[in-house]
Amino acid sequence: MTAYHPRLTITDEVRDALHEGHPVVALESTIISHGMPYPQNVEMATEVERIIRDNGAVPATVAILHGRPRIGLEASDLELLATSPDVAKVSVRDLGHVVARGAHGATTVASTMRLAALARIPVFVTGGIGGVHRGGQTTFDTSADLTELSISRVAVISAGVKSILDIGLTLETLETLGVPVITYGTDQFPSFYSRTSGHASPLRADSPEEIAAVMRAHWELGGTGGLNIANPIPEADEIPAERIEGIIQQAIAEMEKAGVGGKDATPYLLGKIVELTEGESLRANIALVNNNARLGARIAKAYAQK
Repeated sequence: MTAYHPRLTITDEVRDALHEGHPVVALESTIISHGMPYPQNVEMATEVERIIRDNGAVPATVAILHGRPRIGLEASDLELLATSPDVAKVSVRDLGHVVARGAHGATTVASTMRLAALARIPVFVTGGIGGVHRGGQTTFDTSADLTELSISRVAVISAGVKSILDIGLTLETLETLGVPVITYGTDQFPSFYSRTSGHASPLRADSPEEIAAVMRAHWELGGTGGLNIANPIPEADEIPAERIEGIIQQAIAEMEKAGVGGKDATPYLLGKIVELTEGESLRANIALVNNNARLGARIAKAYAQK
């Protein structure tokens, strides 16, 4: 049996799948604890795991419980993450602190990447990645997701960069970091709630098999980090970019007035946008995560067929 990192607690289902070379898809947990209200958050988490299983892969939701990094969760664990006020939002800088204190933590894109890489899981599904915040050229407010993409060997499937961010600066930063940015089935880079962002996609792929081939080639040629796979939200579920932009501007203005910043900024903005759209953005968020889960499972299957 392959030995895994001693800090990790891996469920038998996930461990067996990894040992036998079956496809596994990692999932983050911040979207459960800080990204959606209850009970939609736990319903979404359960549905995403079901979609991944239905598409031939094993889901591995990642979190920290009682100071142990967990790869794969039970239903009771998802409920705890969805309801407990004692779950911290954990990025890579926070991992050691939360583990040493024996606390609970929900993992961001960056920390999920780090733990998935330690567990040797090459595919990870999320909603949207973080990036350079608007005004980041003066505030230097940039998500750790970008630097982690440059060092952890995991392909991250998302609906693009969160539209509350500066997508152009984020794409420039990913280029500097040498991270392949591949859009699935389109030449336009998506923007989370919307299928387009006004930015051309750096690279394009039209099948899970093509993406899996790029993953293999990238890593075989010495690529030290991950890949950003952008999967546009289904057309029926999108909020057009020109409509959501005004709502985002209003949410940002209210956030600045409230004095919210740092790691609290993104959860505040997403919650405010749900309020301003009367729940439409939440429905779009759930739809895009489900769509990413389907693609992620198919990519994981293609990559496992080496």
